[in-house]
Parts: sequence; structure tokens; C-alpha cells
Amino acid sequence: MNKSLRYIALLAIIPLFTTGLTTDYFTDADAIKGKGVGTSKYGSSTNICGLQLCSEIPGGKAAWMEQQKMPTLVAPVTEEETMMEETMMEETMMEKVTEADLGSVLRLSRANVPAVIPLHQGYYDGGDVYFIITDSSDPKHAEIITENQGWQVELAPLLINAPDAALSKTYMFTNGIEGAGVHGFQGEVFTSTPTQVDMYSALASHVHVTWNESTTSRILNSDSMILQAADNGEITLTELDVVLNMPQIIWPDGQMIVKEDKTLTDDTPYGGGQVLDIDTEEMTVTFIAHRGWGPDGRTIYYIVTDATPSGPAGMMGVVSVTSSASLIANSAAVDLFQFKNGLKGTGPLGFQPGIAASAPGDANYSPMWRIFMIGWDNPDEAQLLETLDDMNAYREAGLINIGIARPMDSDHIVNCPFIDPFQ
Repeated sequence: MNKSLRYIALLAIIPLFTTGLTTDYFTDADAIKGKGVGTSKYGSSTNICGLQLCSEIPGGKAAWMEQQKMPTLVAPVTEEETMMEETMMEETMMEKVTEADLGSVLRLSRANVPAVIPLHQGYYDGGDVYFIITDSSDPKHAEIITENQGWQVELAPLLINAPDAALSKTYMFTNGIEGAGVHGFQGEVFTSTPTQVDMYSALASHVHVTWNESTTSRILNSDSMILQAADNGEITLTELDVVLNMPQIIWPDGQMIVKEDKTLTDDTPYGGGQVLDIDTEEMTVTFIAHRGWGPDGRTIYYIVTDATPSGPAGMMGVVSVTSSASLIANSAAVDLFQFKNGLKGTGPLGFQPGIAASAPGDANYSPMWRIFMIGWDNPDEAQLLETLDDMNAYREAGLINIGIARPMDSDHIVNCPFIDPFQ
């Protein structure tokens, strides 16, 4: 299928998906109300006013809001100039009143930007695996990995609450053959890949592998080799109370979809893949980072690595992970609110970007998101919502409804690590 036909097919799929979301695939449910804790790394430092930074406007946000009420006029010099300015003002106000799509499109700047993330090399069953590390439940490991890879690993304490059904297992070496592993030795060993659909998870429990004294270390590149070496008394295995988010990018039988059209704009369609480039020589992968709002209106960016069920995963062009469904009622997943109608914009369904119940730096941050949908009772009267307080106020006023997303009549969880794409 050529690129034009694929694009047309995507446009056909999205309305069908949206229709499904607005009917039988949603049930009314109370949205969990989380309150984020501010962090200097995100939106409080950007302080967006419309399409500008508030810091660029004398008087800040309050002055910007006042400017929106009436065009600012320069004091007239002559009566003729005064009449001309009054006429222009009247014409401008008439245009604002009669413009058919006034307020219907949200023009958010830098809505989609490239995010270059370091790749790591490991093993599965003797073959190579390339993966990224975005989050850690443990601050020490977040710090160690951040320093080693030169790219921020976010602290996500809630991941420790993930049930065993939502976890895979990863072996990390603490001594032996030197290499590019997390602790400076050989690469990590995985017990599953996305090919093992019922077993794979990007969330990995953490097992340390330590070579015992008087043994000769060597490369162990499979689960079976590690277990055999442990049975032989060559190594000691230590399970740690640590969970890492380690999405696989390339594995022995496949890889994540690379988007065909690599031209990135604020209007780039959400579907068709989340990866722009995979470079195993430079050891980097470039994701599309999508812009949205944190709980208090701060600017956030997130990438998408995997999801459940298979329908939304396929639409977004990411890995389908069945095991993530076990997080639907677990505290390791946090609420993310997306829009199914209202202002047209760069959200996943073609409307305004979503609002998250937490952001990096918050005690309740997690990269695993339980999706809720916001619908305007009267889409023609939709306004821009940027915070949880906005959302709750409009819900209490009876202007919007909120329901948990159940595409394909299934539990819906998305792995969306929040990142800083400009680091």
C-alpha cells in the first residue's frame, strides 16, 4: 500500500475509533482526582500564554488575558486617524463575531517534537535486544542509569506496586565481563520480547547477577545459560525490590514501527508509528514527543512505547502488551484524560491535548496510564481545559462527562513515559 493510501486508511480508521469511544466502549466512571506537585523542570518554567511565552509579555499572563478582551489602540493624532482606527476596530470585531470556526481549532506550538533517547544493547535467547530505560521505582537506580546514559531517567515510585502479572524479568550483571550494561558489565538479559505476546512487559523486575570468587566469567546471553550457571554455583542471583521501565525497540524477531513520513509538524497525525529513526551505530532512537498538560497546567511531553488492547496499539503503531491490562485497578497506573470531541487539536483523537493526573517530580508519577475520555455535552461550546481543576469544575457544572476508556470492550493501559525532549 502506497503512502497516500495508508494515510487515507488512517483517516478512515480514526473516525471509526472515535465513534467507538463515544458509544459502547465507554462507561461512566468517577475520575480519580490526583493533585500534582510542582517541579521546576516542566511547565512552570515555560508559562505559556496562547502562542507566546508569558515572560515575553509585559505584565505577564494577567496582561495577556486583558489584551484578549479588546484590541489595544494607539492614541490618535488627528480626527481622521481616529475615524480610521474606529472603522478598522469595528471591522475587526465584526470579523471575530462572524468567523465560522472561531475558537474551534487549538493551535498549540511545538505540539510534536523529536526526542533522541539512548539505546542499550542486551540479549534474549542468544540474540540481540536494543532497548531504552525511561523510569525507575528506585531513586538510586534512577541516578545511576541517568549518569551512565547521560539522559534523564524519571523516578516513578508507584511502579513498585505493579503486580507480578504486569512484570517481566531482566538480569543485570554487577561484575564479570566489562561492557555497556547498566552497572558497567555485560549487557542485560531478558526473559521475553514482544514476540512472546502473553509474557512480554516493558516493566521489568530487577535481578542482579554476581560472579562468585574462583570462577571464570564469560558472556551469558540467555535465561537458560544464567540458570545453568547458577545451578553450577558459578553465579549468585539476587532479586531486588526495583522495577524499571525498559521498552524494547529491536528484538530478535522484530522491531518497533518506524514512521514512513518523517516530516514532523504540529499537525503530524498521531497514528502510523511513534518512532522516527533507529540508529544502532550511534545507539540512539528518535521518538515523537507529544505535548500536553500536567495536573496544574505545566507543559509536559510524552512518548508512546506500548499499549493494550491491540486495537489502540495498532492505531498508534506501538507494541501490544497484553499483561498491562492487569494494571487497570492498580496504583502503579495513573489517570490520563483525553478528549473525544470539542476543540480540534493535536490530541490522539484529533481534539485538544490531554491532561495528566501527575507529572515527573510528583510523588504519584508513573509512565503507565489508565485512560479516561472527556466529552463535551455541547461540543460547539467547548473551551480550552488545561488543569485538573478546570476539568473538575466543568464536570461539576454539567458541561462535560468523563468515562473510562474501554476500546474493544477491554481494559486500556498505555505506556507513555513523560520525558524532557530538549535535554
